[in-house]
Amino acid sequence: MSEATEFFSKAPVSAEIAARFTDLHPALDGVAAVTEAHRCLYCFDAPCMGACPTHIDVPKFIKKIATGNLEGSARTILEANILGASCSRACPVEVLCEGSCVMHRYNKQPIAIGRLQRFAMDALHASGAGLPFTAGDATGKKVALVGGGPASLACAAELRRRGVGAVIFDARALPGGLNTYGVAEYKLPLAESLREIEKLAELGVEFVFDTMVDAARLAEIEAEFDAVFLGVGLGAIHRLGIAGEELPGLTNALDFIAGYKSGEITSVAGRVAVIGAGNTAIDAAIAAVRLGAEEVYLVYRRGQKDMSAFSFEYEHAQQEGVRFHWYKAVTAIEGGERVEGIRVTHLQVTEDGSLVPEEGKSFSVQVGLVVLAIGQGTHTGFLREGAVKLERGRVVIDRASGQTSNAKYFAGGDCTNGGREVVDAVADGKRAGVGIAAWLGGLDADA
Repeated sequence: MSEATEFFSKAPVSAEIAARFTDLHPALDGVAAVTEAHRCLYCFDAPCMGACPTHIDVPKFIKKIATGNLEGSARTILEANILGASCSRACPVEVLCEGSCVMHRYNKQPIAIGRLQRFAMDALHASGAGLPFTAGDATGKKVALVGGGPASLACAAELRRRGVGAVIFDARALPGGLNTYGVAEYKLPLAESLREIEKLAELGVEFVFDTMVDAARLAEIEAEFDAVFLGVGLGAIHRLGIAGEELPGLTNALDFIAGYKSGEITSVAGRVAVIGAGNTAIDAAIAAVRLGAEEVYLVYRRGQKDMSAFSFEYEHAQQEGVRFHWYKAVTAIEGGERVEGIRVTHLQVTEDGSLVPEEGKSFSVQVGLVVLAIGQGTHTGFLREGAVKLERGRVVIDRASGQTSNAKYFAGGDCTNGGREVVDAVADGKRAGVGIAAWLGGLDADA
């Protein structure tokens, strides 16, 4: 188990990647932040607060920026969302808090809530201050958290604030899950994810890295700890099941994003095909553009109106130069020793809404890299049969407490909801941390 680890010492630093992946939304300076904060109406029944899954008191933290109380602003954010810095960058604010801003009623730009939140959190980090609260008095209880992503981090923070020990087991060399490895660098830089997690280490959260928890290891953990939180996320990205998928030059979006964030991938040459049309597909396509690809195609079986990516992500990808190809199915990966192209068939929509190949409309496209982004499977196979209730591979929980069908097990994040936003995982973890502490306290009361 680690001490308050210097995570930055583990993180690769690449000036080239930093230059290519500049902030999507640049930081506000002090004057701009105060000016923007004064635009806020500080609504009593703030719809922005209700739209945030962690229910940050948005008017309160913005008011504190307006009055120069940046420490108080950061505290307000962190009381509700321990990963307030990451969420200020990675949240789709356009459809959450800012999407609910009352300014829309007056045909005005919504308050820049995400950038104001980032301003307050950046100020806290720049000051060198720790979290504005401390660990609670030790209860003697200890919880294992499997997976080091946002849900586990948020859960661990709530446990430590209540005096419960928290040990996070993660299969990778760095903590943070998708925040560290899977969110586009122009949204959330790897270093910023780690900076935030260092604060949790200072709160007493412990980490065990490079540890894949299988059924046998889970049984040991269950015997050693008073409770277990499952924050394992989702599994591998689906395959197409077509010829040529074994060729070098085919990867998946999460591995591709993790590759350039970790410094393993520094450039991309030639043409790239990204298959899929979700937000992760968009992130991978934009990354390929910024890494130097000659052309980037995003290939999707249906049309623009059917894509799961947010409309603002689609517009951003167009601005970056990604070319979209609708109603196209990739039927084969072509090449000899490595990927050389894809075989594409045009699809047409029948009267009942199904898709069928259009006769005589197949063709080949020369590409040197294919990136799959067609959804992820579940990652609950390591749970021994009957350990917790599952539905379609997802862990079933009580949404109010995060408790599973097995009283000792709690869960949250993508392994329970099938893949939503970082802030949703934080909200799950927060509820579970409170629920676990209450359950452990109840055990004491019953003893």
